[in-house]
Amino acid sequence: MANGEGEIGLPAAVAALQGGASALTAVERGIGVVEADPSIHSVGRGGIPNLLGEVECDAAIMNGRTLQVGVVGALQGYLNAISVARQVMERLPHAVLAGDGARRFAAEIGARKADMVTEEARAFHRQWLEKHLSDERLAAWPEGPLAEYAWITAKSVMAKGTTIYLALDEQGRMAGGTSTSGWAGKYPGRLGDSPIIGAGLYVDERYGACGCTHTGEMTIRLSTAHAVVQSMKHGATVEEACRDAAQEIVDLKEGFLGPVAIHAIDAKGNAHAVSTRDLGEKIKYCVWFEGTSQPECRRTPAL
Repeated sequence: MANGEGEIGLPAAVAALQGGASALTAVERGIGVVEADPSIHSVGRGGIPNLLGEVECDAAIMNGRTLQVGVVGALQGYLNAISVARQVMERLPHAVLAGDGARRFAAEIGARKADMVTEEARAFHRQWLEKHLSDERLAAWPEGPLAEYAWITAKSVMAKGTTIYLALDEQGRMAGGTSTSGWAGKYPGRLGDSPIIGAGLYVDERYGACGCTHTGEMTIRLSTAHAVVQSMKHGATVEEACRDAAQEIVDLKEGFLGPVAIHAIDAKGNAHAVSTRDLGEKIKYCVWFEGTSQPECRRTPAL
């Protein structure tokens, strides 16, 4: 299962599974394709920069059998954050690396370097600055406070997406992964829910898996991904678990508020997704079932 941004990587993920690879490897392969596609403006190379014009990538991967996790946050200069996250899980005693530490580790393992800011993204960033900054402020940029501008980007329709993958292989192994460049024009160092295990991603193959997209500040408050999996643990269907978690988000009335989409599979591979109405549209997600030649793409019901 992948969200709309992840559709382009599904053939690679499915090919990995058909070749006998684990769910974990399938997740990494699929997300890697998305990260390398410059036409996707919320993930990897091609992501819209932060306020300083830098692309900072976050990624997480989780093994649903062992519950091991690997996470990177605010990683700059490397193409595949998801692969670095997997190596954090497999090579280190730690679960999470961020910023300079994540970049140092990526270099240490020989991860693929890349200029993550495309010309299109660079031009978008410059145009945004020219639109929102006075001539005096623009001349001094980036000196001075940034917080007021983070609020402008927070309230805009600029990219706030993520890619999520949830996979179940023929041996019953389940895995999940997320990757994002975060919302466009974010305050430098901002982490959404993608690299927060339990908020944007949680996988336990005994019960199911969940990944969330859009406004991570909402799911962080509620540990949404973990809540969905726990609901299935206690007998809820995947549809009920997604709906109940979405209602919890809708019920939040204070603090920064924004839309969320929730994607989940149960232990048998049944898939469902739901979005909150403030997204303004039904969100696309795709499921590729064993024995089929192409994914089945659906639109989320809105709560």
